[in-house]
Amino acid sequence: MSENTSDTRSGLDAGAMDTSIRPQDDLFGFVNGTWLATTEIPEDKGRYGSFDMLREKAAEDVRVILDEVATDAGHGASDTDGDDVRGKVGAFYASFLDAARADELGLAPVEADLAAIRDAADLTELWRVLGRLQREGVGGAVAVFVDTDSRDSSSYIAHLEQSGIGLPDESYYREEGYAELRGAYERHLAAMGRLVADAGATDGFDAGRAYELEIRLAGAHWDRVRCRDAVATYTKFTLAELEESAPAVPWRAWFEALGAPADRLTHIVVRQPSYLEGLSETCTQVPLDQWKAWAVRRIVGSMAPFLSAPFVAENFDFYGRTLTGTPQQRQRWKRGVDLVGALLGEAVGQLYVERHFPPQAKERMVELVDNLIEAYRIDIADLEWMSGETKAKALDKLAAFVPKIGYPDEWRDYSGLEVREGDLVGNVRRAHAFETDRDWRKLGSPVDRGEWFMPPQTVNAYYNPGMNEIVFPAAILQPPFFDAEADDAVNYGAIGSVIGHEIGHGFDDQGSRYDGVGNLDDWWTADDRAAFEELTGKLIAQYDALEPRDLPGEHVNGALTVGENIGDLGGVTIAHLAYRLSLGEGGLDSAPVIDGLTGEQRLFAGWAQVWRGKARPEEAKRLLAIDPHSPSDLRANIVANLAEFVHAYDVKPGDGMWLDPADRVRIW
Repeated sequence: MSENTSDTRSGLDAGAMDTSIRPQDDLFGFVNGTWLATTEIPEDKGRYGSFDMLREKAAEDVRVILDEVATDAGHGASDTDGDDVRGKVGAFYASFLDAARADELGLAPVEADLAAIRDAADLTELWRVLGRLQREGVGGAVAVFVDTDSRDSSSYIAHLEQSGIGLPDESYYREEGYAELRGAYERHLAAMGRLVADAGATDGFDAGRAYELEIRLAGAHWDRVRCRDAVATYTKFTLAELEESAPAVPWRAWFEALGAPADRLTHIVVRQPSYLEGLSETCTQVPLDQWKAWAVRRIVGSMAPFLSAPFVAENFDFYGRTLTGTPQQRQRWKRGVDLVGALLGEAVGQLYVERHFPPQAKERMVELVDNLIEAYRIDIADLEWMSGETKAKALDKLAAFVPKIGYPDEWRDYSGLEVREGDLVGNVRRAHAFETDRDWRKLGSPVDRGEWFMPPQTVNAYYNPGMNEIVFPAAILQPPFFDAEADDAVNYGAIGSVIGHEIGHGFDDQGSRYDGVGNLDDWWTADDRAAFEELTGKLIAQYDALEPRDLPGEHVNGALTVGENIGDLGGVTIAHLAYRLSLGEGGLDSAPVIDGLTGEQRLFAGWAQVWRGKARPEEAKRLLAIDPHSPSDLRANIVANLAEFVHAYDVKPGDGMWLDPADRVRIW
């Protein structure tokens, strides 16, 4: 390769690379091979990589803040309400760190709930108890949330979806490949039942009967591929129609206990209608005492991480050690950071942004987003497979994209949340109830298009089709994703491709069904949709044939991962175009050579660096079943489809990254 022609830092981690691996054979291995060979997955993780390393950094940054506010809270009042956000964050975190208090309380924080279940005289009364508990964070047989109406994005509507199981997915209850795991799960439920009995609050619960009920519920679940279908998962009912569809479910008692406003619950979107029919049959056919056993299991399972050490240990033994292969429970402070971030996310985020998100990072991201949108505009205009009629609507949608960068313009108001010193389970429940009530208040209110669904300290990004927005929290805007001091090529390959990926979700197999204002609307011509589905079908088949590095012999589910694969493919393609445009008239030839790599080569290396990671076999298998994202090595090497990558690294027939041009997929 050529000598360096610039003193600028590339942004690539040369020490992680393995130059004995040819990028023409395996870009992921070339960029990450030494790291893969020398890095052990931490004992408290099922997988580890670039995202995890940055999450660890964010957690350390947040820990410093939480330790300070927890100390401050310890010098103040024992209960915090009103506008004292710092005090609430500190008191909540301190209540989680107090393991001795949790051990002292044992099962006491949920004893009243167990008694309420035991005393329920009939199914309606039991579902009333379950509704109250669900408002406070205990999972039920049906999940409920409020979001924009996919057929009318100017209004909010309640959504119902399948729930009620303890294994990751309905396939775990039926496929032979999970038989051993099912046995371990049954033993876990029995162990939880014994812990409840040993605590003296009740006689425990019949784990076998609780598991049998889960099997019934799982049998009515839709699989994950079907659940991705934006059209199939939209069925609007009135409350009367919901009751008619699933008559044995005590809907009104449940909604009332959940705090749903009866006068605004006029319509409901049911995401899996046949599941509710199966649930209704289960309500009719399963005796009350079996429902009670299942209900006790739901309470204990939901609250186990916040109870005494034996419950915490047993919960981790199955969900961590067995399910993901993780040998060691995460340190308590890390779990506390996660919990407070999940339940008081923007309160923590506001403190995080004050210290860790400089204004210039947001300014640079605005520029990058604008460049990626412009690149998409050029790319769409030049597409050969799409008609002018559909292109015009695609460009209208692109022009309507709303980028959100770093943090919200207005912070969430937590003044109505009460946090009590030394009351961890109570704090958890009140925080969940606070969020549930906030969700219900959306019904009948104007849509808040400034709302964020990830707090700023999150290392991630998302596209929201109902608002046609792309969102990049502050914590992801750091190396290896974004380095303000590094050369542009790697930034375009990393955060540029992530931006392109999220924009691409607006045009993937499901996002493309929404128009520019966020409504489900078929804006494609029939021929264009057919051409698009031919291309996506080709991508599905390509990924169906792939085996992840961490789980040889197993195959990716191309239909489950197709949306994310479209995002990856479009993201890196458009990032390459945006980088080329950023170089002006000189084009790619004007880019300096740094670390022996051309600008074009560094861009693709920056993309592969983002996906650095490895997983334990157990976790790799779990993710293969439930994760809509492909394994990290296959995400990096999707660039084999790009003529730009072939040109950049002079890939030839016989090389590991070579795909015959007829087999390459290019959508955007």
